[in-house]
Amino acid sequence: MTTSAPTIRTDDIRLRQADISDAQALVTLLNRCYRNDEGWTNESQLIGGIRTTLAEIEKTITADGSYVFVFEPELDNDKQILACIGVQFTTMHDKNVAYIGTFAVSPELQGKGVGNTLLTAVETFAGRHATRHALDGCAMSILSHRPELLAYYERRGYQLTGESMPFPDDGNNGKPKRDDLALHWLFKPIP
Repeated sequence: MTTSAPTIRTDDIRLRQADISDAQALVTLLNRCYRNDEGWTNESQLIGGIRTTLAEIEKTITADGSYVFVFEPELDNDKQILACIGVQFTTMHDKNVAYIGTFAVSPELQGKGVGNTLLTAVETFAGRHATRHALDGCAMSILSHRPELLAYYERRGYQLTGESMPFPDDGNNGKPKRDDLALHWLFKPIP
């Protein structure tokens, strides 16, 4: 599915909270962004198969303390989810965190500031809820063997913590093409 890039001004990006009716569109977007060989966020050289399932996305949308936001501009009288980002207030590695995931930007919009805008928005959202959730900071996990992705998040203030886990080979998130794939935990304190 290759389409021309719509003209999007990052100042015009507005997010809304996803609901269960968005689940299939989110699955399609996430699988396209991570498993197809397009855009700079894809992992197709490292993992085959799916990125997520309908059941996983529905669970993420409806979980307590979990929020998924979508960017859905109106283009030619048609609405289409072009980006998404999620945050879950949880405890990980003895820290109260706003765990950021479910993050994807349509390949046509990658490199145009949309991802930066979404990440800033969700970090701001987390910051506004920091006291309520006694947050230590924001966290995420990234796939090993993605130095360009690590560099992007480091520029945004995230740091490797030394915590990692082998990539799950359970069939729910694709099939690793390497035996040494891991998920590394990144953390950014709340200022």
